[in-house]
Amino acid sequence: MQLTEITYDEAMPIEGYGPGFFRIGGQRLEGACLISPWGAGAWGGLEDSETPMTLVGRIDVLFVGMGGDVAHVPKAFRDTMEAAGMGVEVMSSPAACRTYNVLLSEGRRIAVLLLPV
Repeated sequence: MQLTEITYDEAMPIEGYGPGFFRIGGQRLEGACLISPWGAGAWGGLEDSETPMTLVGRIDVLFVGMGGDVAHVPKAFRDTMEAAGMGVEVMSSPAACRTYNVLLSEGRRIAVLLLPV
């Protein structure tokens, strides 16, 4: 079996998560957060569409991790993101972390919003 090391260039992958936190670039972020190839920080949750709108034109797909389970995002939130040209993919936060890291390693134009597990 041949193993291939994953590289992320300048971007920071999600290193881990646990109850109420995510670890990115050696930092522990508490609560809901936005992670992109350019940085990571707090996000105000599903009522906050302004924070992810800062990525318009820089990403093609926005993953939304809904915590431990899959749930729908509010229609107004999805409509706002899609009207701005960002595809929205909803999944559990653990799945969103894994998917983000894989596509980040491929150099894809992505970001992820995460609600804590």
